[in-house]
Amino acid sequence: MRHQKHGFCGGSGLILGAMLLWGTVGPAQALAGTPLAPAALGGWRLLVGGVVLGILARRHLPALVPALRRGLARPLLICAAATGTYQAAFLCSTARTGAALATTVALGTAPVATGLIARALGGERLTRTWLVSTAAAVTGCALLMAPTGTGADALGLLAGTASGVCFGLYTVFAKKLATDHPHAHLPTVSALSLLLGAVPLVPWMVTDARALGDPAALGLVSWLGLAATALPYWLFSTGIASTSSAAVGTLCLAEPLAASFLGVFILHEHLTATAVLGSLLMLGGLAAACLPALRPRSPTPPAEPSATTPRAPQAEHHA
Repeated sequence: MRHQKHGFCGGSGLILGAMLLWGTVGPAQALAGTPLAPAALGGWRLLVGGVVLGILARRHLPALVPALRRGLARPLLICAAATGTYQAAFLCSTARTGAALATTVALGTAPVATGLIARALGGERLTRTWLVSTAAAVTGCALLMAPTGTGADALGLLAGTASGVCFGLYTVFAKKLATDHPHAHLPTVSALSLLLGAVPLVPWMVTDARALGDPAALGLVSWLGLAATALPYWLFSTGIASTSSAAVGTLCLAEPLAASFLGVFILHEHLTATAVLGSLLMLGGLAAACLPALRPRSPTPPAEPSATTPRAPQAEHHA
C-alpha cells in the first residue's frame, strides 16, 4: 500500500488537527445552551456530518459497491456501530457523572484500549515510545480534568469506559480499512459510517425535532456537523493510513486538552496548578506520539557489496 506524504508530522498532524476540532464540541455546547437533548444532538451531529462528508466525496461513491463486495462491509459496520455506541455511551456518562469525569474516563481509557485492541486483533507492536507517551498523556488527562466531587456513579463510569473502548474499536477498524482496502476512499467510507451510526439515535432525534426551531440549537448543530464532524473525520480518515492505531489512541488526548484551553480563553474558566501540570504532561505525551523523530526507525538496509567484494555466481534462468 502506498502512503501519501503529508506536511506537519505527516498523518499524525492530520489526526492531531481532527482531535483539536473535536475538542470544540463541549465548549460549543456550553456556549449555545440549547434545549436539544444530548442523544438528539449527537444524532443530528452525525447526520449532518455524514451528509456533508458524503457530498464532498460524492465522486468516490460508485467505487464503494465493488469494495463492499470485497470485504469492506464488515469493518464498515463495526466502525458504524462503534460510532453510534460511542455517542450514546459518552452522553450517558456525561449525564450521570458530569462532563469532566466522563471525559477523563472515556479519553483516559481510549489510548490503552486502542493499543491493546490493535495488538490483539492486528498484531501491532506496542513500542516503548507509545508506552511513555501514553502514560504521560493519560496521567496529564487525569490531572487536567480531575473532578472535585467525591461521589461516583457506577453506571456512568461503566458507560464512560465503554465509550473509550468504542473509540479504540473505531480506530483499529478504520486503520484496517485503510490497510486492507487501499483503493477505497476513506472519507467516503467515513461518511457512510457516520450515517449508519446515526440510525440508533433516530428515536431521540424525532422526539426532540421541535428544538431545532431554536436559532441557538440550529447554529450548534451546524457547527458540530460541519466543523466538529465533517472536517475532522476527513482529516482523521486521511491521516490514519500513515499513522499507527496506538499513536492515534494517544493523540486522541488532544481533544480534552483543546476543550480545556477553550474553556479558559473563551468561557473564562480557571485552571488550577494541578490542571496546569496535567496540561504540560499531556503536551509532552502528545509531542512524543506525534514527532517522527521519536518513533522507532525501520531497520537499516544491508549495504551494497563493494567493488572489491567477490559476488556469488548467479544461477542461470531458463524459460
